[in-house]
Amino acid sequence: MAQRNATNGRTGRPPVTSRAQILVAARQLIDRDGWEKLTVRRLAAELGIGPTTMYHHVRDKEDLLLLLLSEYAAQIPRPDLPSDPRDRVVAAGLAIHDALADWPWAAEVLTADGFMGLIGPSAHWMVETIVAATVEAGRTPDEAVYVFRTIWYYTVGEILVRAHSPRRPLDRDPFFTTLDSTQTPHLAAIANNWPTLAAQNTYPQGLQALVNGLLPRD
Repeated sequence: MAQRNATNGRTGRPPVTSRAQILVAARQLIDRDGWEKLTVRRLAAELGIGPTTMYHHVRDKEDLLLLLLSEYAAQIPRPDLPSDPRDRVVAAGLAIHDALADWPWAAEVLTADGFMGLIGPSAHWMVETIVAATVEAGRTPDEAVYVFRTIWYYTVGEILVRAHSPRRPLDRDPFFTTLDSTQTPHLAAIANNWPTLAAQNTYPQGLQALVNGLLPRD
């Protein structure tokens, strides 16, 4: 039964002022409409509260997104880390990938340089693991930053490509229907299998190859 506001006599849902409830509603809005559609005013309207009330909890959209990311990062399970530093880098990279795969919109939010200031302390362990393991493997701290950023670019790129890849039949894709076997014989030969191959999850193999190249064993 609808509750009546004792101050103005209006009926409706009770005001929501819990930050936890606000974050739940924000996640639902993002899952339904995409993170680009999230605004403080729109979220306030969905919750049935005024924008002023919402601004008591969040400063703006960026602040709201950072709170969501921080809360989500705090729930990411920490894997058992191998003793070998190179294997540790791979394990941390896989943890980052798995977390972003479940929430691909977060990868878009974090694509800007300076993302380290966006992810919050609860996710710093993943970056620390890669940097520390790289140094343990014999690289300098500066080189460790390069290793992390290279893995980060590969990971975010893979997530975003998969998130935005169109789903369309092979016979409607001009890439596969217009190949000239005299000009591109190798592509033409593999064309029928390309969609199947592209759909495979090869991130772990790619990450391992990347780490092998960045941190070759002596």
